[in-house]
Amino acid sequence: MASRWLEAAAIPFKATLFEKAPAANWLVSWHQDTTLPIADRRDVAGWSAWSQKFGVTYAHAPAHVLERVIALRVHLDDSTVDTGPLRVLPRSHSSGVLDDAQIQQLSRSIAPVTCTVPAGGVIAMRPLLVHASSKLNGAGSRRVLHFEYAASLALETGLELRAA
Repeated sequence: MASRWLEAAAIPFKATLFEKAPAANWLVSWHQDTTLPIADRRDVAGWSAWSQKFGVTYAHAPAHVLERVIALRVHLDDSTVDTGPLRVLPRSHSSGVLDDAQIQQLSRSIAPVTCTVPAGGVIAMRPLLVHASSKLNGAGSRRVLHFEYAASLALETGLELRAA
């Protein structure tokens, strides 16, 4: 499925489990996913904000790299308006990497779309798509497996994605 979006063989490099439940409930404000796991740090123009999380090196990537990544979100539970679903600003991924002020401006000027999905459903999204989610309303839960794919782990100027 990811290969269709990448127009090449898809290589998974990151997986995250999101689990909202009454005991673990949070909201996520409007943002883009701009960090990628990198095998080894090298100072390359356009890459910034290097950090370490659980022994993995991450950096903010430039738009031309993020445009070649796709995420598939596999819903393990029904995603309803009461379970803090993903909300997106349509077509915002075509605006490149945005700063916080630009994201807030878009959130005021574009009508958001709420992505409700039945258990077993999949949403494909680009990392630059501006997105958010609210808290659960009630006793349900929402679990999502979020897989990120690229056509190649080799990036530019010697940088390589790390399968995390």
